[in-house]
Amino acid sequence: MAHLGNKEYFTGIGDIKFEGRESDNPLAFKFYNPDQVVAGKTMREHFKFAMAYWHTLCGTGGDPFGPGTKNFPWSVDKDPIKAAKDKADAAFEFVTKMGFDYYCFHDFDLVDEADSLAESEKRLSTIVDYLKEKQSASGVKLLWGTANCFSNPRYMNGAASNPNFDVLAYAGAQVKMALDATIALGGENYVFWGGREGYMSLLNTDMKREQDNIGRFLGMARDYARKQGFKGTFFIEPKPMEPTKHQYDFDAATSINSIREYGLEDDFKLNIEVNHATLAQHTFQHELQVAANAGMLGSIDANRGDYQNGWDTDQFPNNVLEVTEAMLVFLKSGGLQGGGVNFDAKTRRNSTDLEDIFHAHIGGADTFARALLAANAIIEESSYEELLSQRYASFQEGKGAEFSSGKLEFSDLFKHALETGEPKQISGKQELFENIVGRFV
Repeated sequence: MAHLGNKEYFTGIGDIKFEGRESDNPLAFKFYNPDQVVAGKTMREHFKFAMAYWHTLCGTGGDPFGPGTKNFPWSVDKDPIKAAKDKADAAFEFVTKMGFDYYCFHDFDLVDEADSLAESEKRLSTIVDYLKEKQSASGVKLLWGTANCFSNPRYMNGAASNPNFDVLAYAGAQVKMALDATIALGGENYVFWGGREGYMSLLNTDMKREQDNIGRFLGMARDYARKQGFKGTFFIEPKPMEPTKHQYDFDAATSINSIREYGLEDDFKLNIEVNHATLAQHTFQHELQVAANAGMLGSIDANRGDYQNGWDTDQFPNNVLEVTEAMLVFLKSGGLQGGGVNFDAKTRRNSTDLEDIFHAHIGGADTFARALLAANAIIEESSYEELLSQRYASFQEGKGAEFSSGKLEFSDLFKHALETGEPKQISGKQELFENIVGRFV
């Protein structure tokens, strides 16, 4: 597909095509074949791959030890609107060349925040109109929008959890604008990412008030969006520890509890991130399963962490074994509810060529596709499902089945134990399960 801007930024790079695993072309998919049907859906339908505006177009590689290393040609113009349009041109050129169908953003990824709320709203409105044109010309869609209510110093004590009502109200105004932009662009979902919704010390924190304020804030945002005609799903993205010591949305289980406590379960699901799962001392597949069990597996932020670092490194996924175990959960739970797979990942600080952005996304898409194929083969061609069923066979008949259907009383358990005596030891066969997975990866 031809690029869609006034200037071509990724020169020398054409459309990325599927060429199969034997290809040695670094700018081709080896496993991600968008039209290949797996478990009744095409890969395109399963994943709904999306480019993350913030890392792909805004992340210059800066870290606590030094400034950025990447000089993006779309970030040269000093005029904020012109720079935003250049960035949009680069975004849609990249997405269309990758063959992806979606993108997603934080509000001030799209255009720099202004010195006043009114001017910020005007800037967002201008760039939203431009993005509408880009979407219409390309067919690319918005997977979800969100608001960056964590970077600006005003949010040093949180946004919806802030002890100062004026800051909470400002966050509300910012979320309103982000919702307006998402709705105007036909966004399919909206994400709440509580980057600073937590606390450092309980000594100066009224935890109950802060959590109640977050719940009320989310309900108000939902009600506003619904009144504007938004039909999509709202996602909460669990985030442990970073940057505050005690995050209120620590993991999937914590977030689900909050969703239910504040009566949001009819409208909210979870956006699960790989790196956040590992920072919470869980696995990616665990967090997916917790969300799926609650009927709240909405969307995925695809990345990985560095297991030797205790912070959010946001590397592109390449661990096929890890993602295969996750895709087993994905397939067995019926896939995502509303969302897609967003590459919330960034090229490394020393990967400074624009071509590297393509290599990274190709590798990420191929990792998920390869894992999907492996997981589907495990389900369809191995003894995995039968072995798993056998492990719980005692609940499928007799007293076990009566227990599962709620027909037993507690005294019945005592009676059964007296009659059967010491239970027989039954192996969990963990190594066998691992070997089955290993055979298909």
